Amino acid sequence: MTAARTQRRTITITPALVATDLVALVLAVLVGGHLAPLATAGAVLGALVVAGALHLNRSRLVLSVLEDLPALAFVALTGGVLLMAFDVSGARTVGESIIGAAVTALAMLGALIVSRSLAYAMVRHLRRTGVLAHRVVVVGTDKVGRELVSALRADPTLGLRPLGFVDDDVDPRTLSAPLLGPTHRLPAVLRDLSVDDVIFAFGAAEDQRTLSLVRWCQLNQRQVFVVPRYFQLLGHDRARSLEVVRDTTLVRLHRFRAQPGQVLAKRAFDVVLSLAALVVLSPLLAVAAGLLHLETRSGVLFRQERVGRGGRTFELLKLRTIPATTAEANVTWNADHDPRLGRVGKFLRRTGIDELPQLWNILRGDMSLVGPRPERPFFVQQFSETLEEYRDRHRVATGLTGWAQVNKLRGDTSIEDRVRADNYYIENWSLWTDAKILVRTLGTFRHDPARKRPEVISMLTAAAQPAGSATAD
Repeated sequence: MTAARTQRRTITITPALVATDLVALVLAVLVGGHLAPLATAGAVLGALVVAGALHLNRSRLVLSVLEDLPALAFVALTGGVLLMAFDVSGARTVGESIIGAAVTALAMLGALIVSRSLAYAMVRHLRRTGVLAHRVVVVGTDKVGRELVSALRADPTLGLRPLGFVDDDVDPRTLSAPLLGPTHRLPAVLRDLSVDDVIFAFGAAEDQRTLSLVRWCQLNQRQVFVVPRYFQLLGHDRARSLEVVRDTTLVRLHRFRAQPGQVLAKRAFDVVLSLAALVVLSPLLAVAAGLLHLETRSGVLFRQERVGRGGRTFELLKLRTIPATTAEANVTWNADHDPRLGRVGKFLRRTGIDELPQLWNILRGDMSLVGPRPERPFFVQQFSETLEEYRDRHRVATGLTGWAQVNKLRGDTSIEDRVRADNYYIENWSLWTDAKILVRTLGTFRHDPARKRPEVISMLTAAAQPAGSATAD
């Protein structure tokens, strides 16, 4: 990271909008004659929460009170209803309370319209003068990209100042803005020009190459706008991520940056659940280890080097289901059909019980409960050479289970499908998503329907027999 990069600050209008709404709502309540502290605080705070939930405070290219009017009306209505709910003094009749709430709601709406109009006018002025303007690079020089540059130049109140294009195989003399370089130099262009904002339109680069560049920009804290395919079918919308520049819809992508609170919550989630699972499942692990020792006549704990977040390696723990050497295991893709795999080993592998020692890895901080499955360095090198997206899955901590696993992408399944599933999980992560994946994972701990229940008894009997003895089927 360069010095210029670390010294730049991102200016956001969100705090100013929240402060403006706060002042407007408090004034509206006071003008309405409601001075009860509890009722006033409840109504104002509730209205502010609703405004945040409706994404009224997010940074947007187009700032319009007319576009915001339905959402502002709902915020004001919420404030009026809460004011009536928190007013427990009993000094007014029900009818008077309803009329008072309606009047207050109208006062709130009027105050929000006036305050937002003034705030938006100020922001547009600051953008026009360059104080709040962001320089932007457009990737793709087709018709859409060129029209976007023209539209942004024609309306400086949008807050984006196009510096030029990045694309392959294009004649710079045909462009209305400078050609800054080919697509493979986009990271260097952004660093050299200290640019934080990028618009991805359509150009000569292949989709896979463009996708890798988008992920690089997100990972390196750039603000990314993407022109979606069939953007003509999308218009002005209250959706959080949509922006409209003249007649072109842009999708504003989130920067890939986990907030400290999110990181702490996920780690606490991992520690509490992994510790609880270790305590609850310790009898199961002890029985499994004992049966494996009887079957394999070897140590039951297997340690193996795996690749985790950021490409860093760690020592992963498993139950040893096959008496194989570490060197052999490091380069063997799938041992499910290994002739040395006994009945106990097959059962543990099929149910995933052999992976449970990784709860200690999670507790230690090597892994998370949910994330892309960690792989061995030998295969990481192979897959990274053939799949450009493979290394993108190392943006987060690896996991005991993940989106790929609950979608039946484990064992001998497509690596490309797994990579897509892992990256989908990363780009759509939430703590609730982790909880859902864990619940769905519980459904995978069951026997194959084709297997008969008596086989479990046969498996236990076989494990108890001396090594090398025959078992009748």
